[in-house]
Amino acid sequence: MSLRLTGAVAAGKAVAHASRLLRLGGGTVLPGRVARWVFPPVLERLAASLEQVVVVSGTNGKTTTARLLARMLESGGIPAVHNRAGANLQAGLVASLLLASDVRGRPRCRAGVFEVDEATLPTVADALRPGVVVLTNLFRDQLDRYAELERVAEGWGWALGRLPSTLVCYNADDPQVADVAQAARRRLAFGIEDSSAGRTTLEEAADVRHCYRCGVAYRYEVVFLSHAGHYACPSCEWGRPTPEVRAERVRIQGTSGFEAELAWGAERLALRSRLPGLYNVYNVLAAAAAARCLGLSGDVVRQATESVAPAFGRGERLAWGGVSLQILLVKNPAGFNEVLRLVVPEKPRALLVAIHDRTADGRDVSWLWDVEFEQLCGLDAHITLSGIRAEEVALRLKYAGWPEDKTTVEKDLVRALRRARESTPPGEVLFCLPTYTAMLELRRILARAGAVAPFWED
Repeated sequence: MSLRLTGAVAAGKAVAHASRLLRLGGGTVLPGRVARWVFPPVLERLAASLEQVVVVSGTNGKTTTARLLARMLESGGIPAVHNRAGANLQAGLVASLLLASDVRGRPRCRAGVFEVDEATLPTVADALRPGVVVLTNLFRDQLDRYAELERVAEGWGWALGRLPSTLVCYNADDPQVADVAQAARRRLAFGIEDSSAGRTTLEEAADVRHCYRCGVAYRYEVVFLSHAGHYACPSCEWGRPTPEVRAERVRIQGTSGFEAELAWGAERLALRSRLPGLYNVYNVLAAAAAARCLGLSGDVVRQATESVAPAFGRGERLAWGGVSLQILLVKNPAGFNEVLRLVVPEKPRALLVAIHDRTADGRDVSWLWDVEFEQLCGLDAHITLSGIRAEEVALRLKYAGWPEDKTTVEKDLVRALRRARESTPPGEVLFCLPTYTAMLELRRILARAGAVAPFWED
């Protein structure tokens, strides 16, 4: 056992303990930064002690998919190390591993399930050497950091080519994900088969419209979200791969969850989930596909899926100040549009939209102009806008045709939350739609008010 590895683990654990004791924050990443400074290859050495490593990457759905899969493994008698707080860069991965290890750097679990940032995947693939990689989707996100989707896809292709024994579970309904997955030697596709769950036209903000092989526009039979659906190129032979793991008989039940039948081969599995929206059908599919690759039974997949509540900020519902709040994270056009499609049919009377442009959110907020705020028109609701870029949203709403007298701009999130609560009639739900750092700030406010248990966040 390397003395430097032992020292790195000890240093990281000490920093984590101090952070918690002094409530300094940074508990999900600072221990990892210190450990990497003491011993740079700490991630590789800690991960090597695990019998099985699963990596989940993509633009949307990483946190929920990893959470589902970790619960499935636990239900199957295989507790896993899991970066449950969503710290998905190298330092966060190291912190999760060292906090789940003894003082000599030996993990207490046999397996690891790691949500990994899509741009970070190529830099940690060699160190983690995953047995399974799950690729959820690729949407335009944080352009100031990721640039265009092609850059992320190229990195993925390079990483998959270096993992010849890794099984890649990928979303067949996303053309770019399906294309890049062909770089893997071993792969398994998942997708939604129930056409009634989709629509017939691409949304204006769809990121993928043309075949990556010949440049001709795809023909879509059905679209489920953004550019994910059943597609084929009319020029070359490329089209949606046939998924081995499929979602059939999909029934979305508003913001309360969904029912679906999952199928692989001749096996069928009817299940119910408390996770809201069609996008969570994809998350369950992704986790179920990986679980089946790991040898878990259908009963385990069902039990775990039905027991998992929405992750923090991803649809969780709580009570505060006499009203019910539901927090739905928004961070890019594809995700925001799906949240609006989920919320609008509920006919809400009050919404809180909080947009920050900090580093973790992405500094470039031009994506707000691709959000279909026009969906809101016709609602009898009051919208409270908060966050650093509240005025930007107010302008976008004006161009969408939303009445200015039904909008309040309050950049201070504490006051905005109170104002939104005052706009919520008794018995109604206040839907809160924040970007990532605004969501963390919102939860801290609610934690201080006793509405939600504090979550140890970065």
